[in-house]
Amino acid sequence: MTTAASVTATRHDDRGHPARWLALGVLTLALLLIAVDATVLGLAVPFLSADLRPTSTQLLWIGDIYSFVIAGLLVSMGGLGDRVGRKRLLLTGTAAFGALSVLAAYATSPGMLITARALMGVAGATLMPSTLALIRTLFPDPRERSFAIGVWGAVSTAGAALGPVVGGILLEHFWWGSVFLINLPVMALLLVVGARLLPESRDPAPGPWDPLSVLLSLFGMFGVVYAVKQLAVHGPGAGAAGAGLLGAACLYTFVRRQLALPKPLLDMRLFRHRGFSGAVLADLLTVLGLAGSVFFLSQFLQLVQGRSPLQAGLCELPATLGAAATGLAAGAVARRWSVRVAVAGGLGATGLALLALLALRPGTGYLFLGAALLVVGAGAGLSFTVTADVILSSVPPQQAGAASGVSETAYELGAALGIALLGSVVTGISGGPASADPAAFTDGLRAASGAGGAVLLLAATAAWRLLRGQRLAESRVSAVGH
Repeated sequence: MTTAASVTATRHDDRGHPARWLALGVLTLALLLIAVDATVLGLAVPFLSADLRPTSTQLLWIGDIYSFVIAGLLVSMGGLGDRVGRKRLLLTGTAAFGALSVLAAYATSPGMLITARALMGVAGATLMPSTLALIRTLFPDPRERSFAIGVWGAVSTAGAALGPVVGGILLEHFWWGSVFLINLPVMALLLVVGARLLPESRDPAPGPWDPLSVLLSLFGMFGVVYAVKQLAVHGPGAGAAGAGLLGAACLYTFVRRQLALPKPLLDMRLFRHRGFSGAVLADLLTVLGLAGSVFFLSQFLQLVQGRSPLQAGLCELPATLGAAATGLAAGAVARRWSVRVAVAGGLGATGLALLALLALRPGTGYLFLGAALLVVGAGAGLSFTVTADVILSSVPPQQAGAASGVSETAYELGAALGIALLGSVVTGISGGPASADPAAFTDGLRAASGAGGAVLLLAATAAWRLLRGQRLAESRVSAVGH
């Protein structure tokens, strides 16, 4: 017989942590830390190039070494959070990220900046899966979790827009290193408030930490991505072939080892779930298609159209507004029309908007560009939010960290590959920086946008097939006591 007290207790347990919405607000600070840092760099490129004078290869390393390292460590750090505690890992990574931001800000050479960015990637890998895994713990109710993930995604995109705006203000008054120092107040607030408010969560029976799996994952991802980068920039060569073969061998060994371990770092059987695999693939292809165009868009706005850094940042706001709006509504859309309609529809709209940029010219008015960015943001926000929900819902709570690591790995790997592959399209056609030949740089950006649009339409087709029959879970709380 169910008493009123037991029903109340069950409702409370199903609803999750009593301060869950305040805790969600704290977690979004970590997202701001990552998103702001990623987007301000694009604006700072012309300034640090003039100061540090990196080679074209060094400049690409500055742009994507952060993503390479994160991609190699996210799964490992997600598994580490499941073992040692997601809150502990989040706060430790936050402190390290802040300290390394200071190192990047005061870099005196391209090599020093590349090193600082690589170490920031290590710290960043501890933050990203921890935030999403803690959301899984804080919000056991599926409908609340969908909305919380929407907030998570909206704040991430808001941070991506806040970075260029704040960075633009800083770059108009201070030196390029100041764009890294904006991480410090966010870091301090997260450490102080998060230590008191966030609940700790971990796998109650995680198994031992496996350093060999960590190394295999890191060198495997890094080797493959490095090979792609070398092929894109320099063409076929012994170095690219060797790195690619080594990376592939490490990843193959990593998979075999995970299947053999009783408590693996990553349960590879998760990929047997069609919804999980489809969501991960959609994320990877989406970011790959977007990254090249987005990375070079800030340079187009500044060096081709002659806008200030602040103006360039403000010009990119429509993408953020679109992503924030659809991210908050994504759970309701997916439940109303299905997961695959939401994901494939969002990706299709984003792909068509990128294809529209084939009409871009040096003198193109902002109305056209702003409208295209609005659609890009709205489509991507809808897709990313729903796929994150699918990935978290497909695993038990004790594996939330590792699953979040897989989700973020797809995102970061897609970004790194997109910058390497589509970025090489831009530089290959333009033959140099935007300031050297604005008309040729615009041709390169158009080509990258067209290629990115084609990738997005491919991703939409894959999502439509793989996510067939996938549904978001309904609220468990509504059934309690009935």
